[in-house]
Amino acid sequence: MKAFGDAGGLESAVRRAVAEAAATDIHTHLFPPSHGNLLLWGVDELLTYHYLVAELFMVAPRELTAEKFWQMPKAQQAETVWQHVFLRHGPLSEAGRGVITALNALGLDAGGRDLAGIRNWFAGQKIEEHMPRAFKLAGVDSAVMTNDPFQPQEARHWEARRSVWEALKPALRIDPVIVNWPAAAKVMAGAGYKTSAMPSDAGYADARKFLIQWAEKLQPVYLAASLPPDFRYPAGDIMARAVRNVVLPVARELGLPVAMMIGVRRGVNPLLREAGDSVGICDVTAVQNLCAENPDVKFLATVLSRVNQQELCVCARKFRNLHVFGCWWFCNGPSAIAEITRQRLELLGTAFTANHSDARVLEQVIYKWSHTRKVLADVLAEKYADLFRAGWRPTEDEIRRDVRSLLGGAFEEFLAK
Repeated sequence: MKAFGDAGGLESAVRRAVAEAAATDIHTHLFPPSHGNLLLWGVDELLTYHYLVAELFMVAPRELTAEKFWQMPKAQQAETVWQHVFLRHGPLSEAGRGVITALNALGLDAGGRDLAGIRNWFAGQKIEEHMPRAFKLAGVDSAVMTNDPFQPQEARHWEARRSVWEALKPALRIDPVIVNWPAAAKVMAGAGYKTSAMPSDAGYADARKFLIQWAEKLQPVYLAASLPPDFRYPAGDIMARAVRNVVLPVARELGLPVAMMIGVRRGVNPLLREAGDSVGICDVTAVQNLCAENPDVKFLATVLSRVNQQELCVCARKFRNLHVFGCWWFCNGPSAIAEITRQRLELLGTAFTANHSDARVLEQVIYKWSHTRKVLADVLAEKYADLFRAGWRPTEDEIRRDVRSLLGGAFEEFLAK
C-alpha cells in the first residue's frame, strides 16, 4: 500500500483507523448473562454506580445523609442521583457525561430528561441481545472479566459450570490472598483446605492448590490483584510473603501473567461504601523488583496515581516481562488519558495497551471506549504528524497495525511471548 504523501490524508487515515479498530477490553468486572444479577446493566445501575454516588454527596443537601441514601430502594437512589447530579447541576464530570454518551448511543434521548421513558426502554430489553449490542457499539471484540472465588455468590455460578458468552474471558482474582490473608484463609478452610489465619508453609501449599484448582475451572487469561499503595516487594510483611509463597509459584506453574493494579486506598470514607475508596502514590520499585527477580513470570501493571505513571513506563522499558495497560479509575478522564497516552507513546512506542474500561455496569463499555477513541485519535494524529514532519511516510496498513496494537494487539503479543 502506498505511503501517505500529505499530512491531511494521514490525519484522516489515523482517525478512521481508531474509529474502526476492534478493541480488546483486557480488564472489566462484567459477568455473563448466565450469572444472573451479578451482571449489572440498565439506567438505574449506571446512575447508582459509585462514581456518581461520590458526586452526589458533593452537591446534595446536608439533610441527605449516606445512611438515608443506602436505605432507599435502588430506583429511588437512581432518581436522587438523576435529580441532583444531572438536573440541578450539569453532568459535566466524566461519569456524568458518560451516562449521556451511553444512553444516546443506544438511541435514547437522554437530553429529553425522561428517566421514566429510559427505564421503560431498558425494561423491554433481553440481556442476551442487549449485551452483544453494547459490545458492538463500543467496538469491543472481547472482554476479560474479574472472577473472585473468594466471593460465594460468584463461586457458586462457576461451580455450577453455567455457560459463558464466548466474548467474555475469565481472570482469576487473587488479591484476597495478598491483602487479607485471614479472610481468604477462612474461605479456603471452609472449602476443605488446610489454611488458617496465621500463615504457614502448609497453609501456603494449600492456598496454591486452591488457586490452581480454580484456574482449572476458569481457564483464566491472567491472575488479577488490586493492591494498596503501601504494597512493597520484597518485604517481610504478610502481603509480600503471600506473593512470594503463593502467587509467584502459581503463576510460574500455570504460565499465567500476574496483573497488578496498584494504588487504591480502600474505605477512606466508609459511609460511602465503594464510593469511599481513594488513591495513593505507590512504590513502583515493587514492580521493578518482581520483574527482576522473576524473569520467567510475566506481569501486567497499571497504577492509580498520576504521579506514578512515568516511573512505571521507565520500568517497562527495562523489563520485557512487564506490560503496562490502561488508564485506571481516577486516571480515566480525557485529560489524564491524553497525558498518559502521550507519555507512553514517547517512552514505549506501541508496546502497551492504551486503555481498559474497568466496567462494572455493562453500558459503561460504550462510553468508556467512545471517549477513549476520541482522545486516542487526537493523540495519534499529533504523533503521526510529528513523525511525518520528521520524514517518515507511513502506509494505511501500518497505521491500522499500530492502532490495533494499542487496542489489544500488544497485549496478545505479550501473552504469546
